[in-house]
Amino acid sequence: MSAAKNEGTQLFTISTLTKPLDPPRATRAATRVASVDVEWTKNYRIKNGNRPFCLSIVWIDIPAGDQVVDVARLPYDFSSFYVESAEEVPDLVSTAGGVLRTALDSADLLTGHQLCADLGVLAAHSAPAPVTEAREAWHGRRTVPEAGPRIVDTRYDSGDLLTGTSRRLVDVCTELGLDVTQPELRGTSMTALHRQWLERGDTEARERVSTLNLRHSLSTALVAAAVAGLTSWSGTRPNVNSMIAHQAAGRWGWLQSETFKNLSEDQCPSGTARS
Repeated sequence: MSAAKNEGTQLFTISTLTKPLDPPRATRAATRVASVDVEWTKNYRIKNGNRPFCLSIVWIDIPAGDQVVDVARLPYDFSSFYVESAEEVPDLVSTAGGVLRTALDSADLLTGHQLCADLGVLAAHSAPAPVTEAREAWHGRRTVPEAGPRIVDTRYDSGDLLTGTSRRLVDVCTELGLDVTQPELRGTSMTALHRQWLERGDTEARERVSTLNLRHSLSTALVAAAVAGLTSWSGTRPNVNSMIAHQAAGRWGWLQSETFKNLSEDQCPSGTARS
């Protein structure tokens, strides 16, 4: 697993891959899911005021067959990127282009929760061509693609699996039986945590947001796999925090906190999350 500044930029990069922008080695007889999530500050009062600052991609290969898969034990890879300062937004957008290029070329299914909004924010910042290509694929996702991956936006495409009306990611996951308890935003907000990092260099604040962001990507990947009919976890309640604790062990100090360790060890009802 790599943990370093992204070469040529000041982005903080955590990855299970030697080359964070490359895909992992493919698994035989499996469908490859790539899940992307972008965090961004919101300012609707000025043009292009929404600014991305953190993103992650999760790669997970779903074995072929109609058996119920123990998704909590499925191996996966991820890469996570976070800006060091507000001036690094163009570097993050460029990196997002590389992430999406790899996903469009290598995945069988590309997903995100409200993926259209994430792509729109990236596109507003002179984004590279893969962002435009992914947006076009999103708009055409109702038809079978002639080339490239199937696109699933779990906010808009998971209705056939749900009885509730909410499409917030935490509510979708809870209804489908995924444990996505996340304490990072209790008593604070994503914007406040990000500001603590930029203004005070608060490492734990950055790590909380990075963990939250990875949880979004990983849980979205699992929901999208269910939407596509690739897997099911009927009768079980996979703990996404346990999956994060295992795969990202030792890379974020926040994962060693008693708060997080308790969540990764116990089955808890889902908590605060963004839409």
